[in-house]
Amino acid sequence: MRQKVAVFVALLLFRIINAHFVQTFFQPDEYFQALEPAWQIAFGPQSGAWITWEWKEQLRTSVHPYLFAAAYRAMDWLCHLWQADAHVRANALGAAPRLVQACFAASMDYLTWRMAGQVYGARHAATRWALAVTVCTTAFYLRPTNIIIWASISAVLVWRGRSFRRASILAQGAAVAGFSALAVFVAADRLYYNTWAIPPLRFLYLNLVQNLATFYGQNRVDYYFTEGLPLLLTTALPFALLGLYQSFMHGQSSKSTGKVISFTFGVATVATVLAFSAISHKEVRFIYPLLPILHVLAARPLASFFDIGVHNKVRSVILVCALAANVLIAYYVSLVHQRGVVDVMHYLRHRQESWIETAATGELTEAVPANITVGFLMPCHSTPWRSHLVYPGIDAWALTCEPPVNLSPQERLSYLDEADVFYADPVKWLNNNMQDRGIISGDLEADAQNRLEQIELGSRKWPHYLVVFEQLLPTLQPLLVGTRYKECRRFFNTHWHDDHRRKGDVVVYCMRR
Repeated sequence: MRQKVAVFVALLLFRIINAHFVQTFFQPDEYFQALEPAWQIAFGPQSGAWITWEWKEQLRTSVHPYLFAAAYRAMDWLCHLWQADAHVRANALGAAPRLVQACFAASMDYLTWRMAGQVYGARHAATRWALAVTVCTTAFYLRPTNIIIWASISAVLVWRGRSFRRASILAQGAAVAGFSALAVFVAADRLYYNTWAIPPLRFLYLNLVQNLATFYGQNRVDYYFTEGLPLLLTTALPFALLGLYQSFMHGQSSKSTGKVISFTFGVATVATVLAFSAISHKEVRFIYPLLPILHVLAARPLASFFDIGVHNKVRSVILVCALAANVLIAYYVSLVHQRGVVDVMHYLRHRQESWIETAATGELTEAVPANITVGFLMPCHSTPWRSHLVYPGIDAWALTCEPPVNLSPQERLSYLDEADVFYADPVKWLNNNMQDRGIISGDLEADAQNRLEQIELGSRKWPHYLVVFEQLLPTLQPLLVGTRYKECRRFFNTHWHDDHRRKGDVVVYCMRR
């Protein structure tokens, strides 16, 4: 028992430290499908959270955001209890979801370790089955495509058991545990949406029937085999493939519990990858749920190859190189690649704090608002949002990319979202959607007169800060010549990017007051 506790504590400490050091951006969903709705749940509809189209279409379940919302509320309460100032509170709220995710990650690491090192006895079967079904229901409700993994595992168990009576008992237990969990989740979504909603069904309808997923890109059939699995496993790939091969060779007819489990994992892996390969829209994160399974399959071949009892200099060198490669990859993706889009949000938050302090001392004139305004001329969801800006007073806007929901296939062919329209002709978009550039001319008196003349025109106002990727500068710089905009900050973002619109640094233009 002490060993188990020690292992979990060590994993938790590692994950907390790891969460603290991650300073980069990976996917928009980690913010807009979790932290933004959580922010709204915790602090209300006037908190400035960006609620994307998926939530308006009842495509996502609120169960996941509620966990982060609880963390936000708890941290906010602690800050109030400690009488923390605004700066400390903002940093604490930013750390709250990291702590929650560190607990989840440590728990997953611990359970993967237990799964690899222990086979449960028959006397625990009923309890473990109920727990497994509850986890299965949770996974499906959070991400409906997870059903492929669980369906594969269940099919193998029923096929190998070849007992109708046992299958019936398991099905009854599954129904009780599954519907109990489902009832809790449906109740949570009823509370969030103020109407009855079952997001997994809506998710399947929009992505399968309307095929909206293809709006966000399509990939080759071999994507998961040639890119997805190598990205997921890196140096563990050859050992996982060998473990997968061994699971089929030794587990199909074996009565050994360990080999049966390996065979089941092998079937689940192959079935999931093949099923996802048949879907046009592919992303490596879709197969993340397979990672613990693949690590378990890779464990025996890896341990055998690097057996510490066998002194082999070549293998020792390979081991050191593999560890070094993983450390370098972890460092690069955690602290270097795509960090500028996160750093700029911290910068803007600190600028808001500075403006608030200046307003409190009376240094700002009445004509200058006490809150900053920000415009992001970037592909949609290129940065985090209110979870990093924190202050609801920051008036920020960005280009959107709403998909063609409920449009016919013919209409979709010519459909362009706002970001597409902007990048097709940035100059035209700025001329059509922003106030006349005379408003931001270097002549402050003319600026005031133009502001009065155009205040009712309805065009988008020029913000105090414009945030762009370096790629846009050749187009934007000539337009801003002679205006009160000057480049004031630049943040390194990437050495390379597969989206040409996101290449280069993140550049901030500040409007002179």
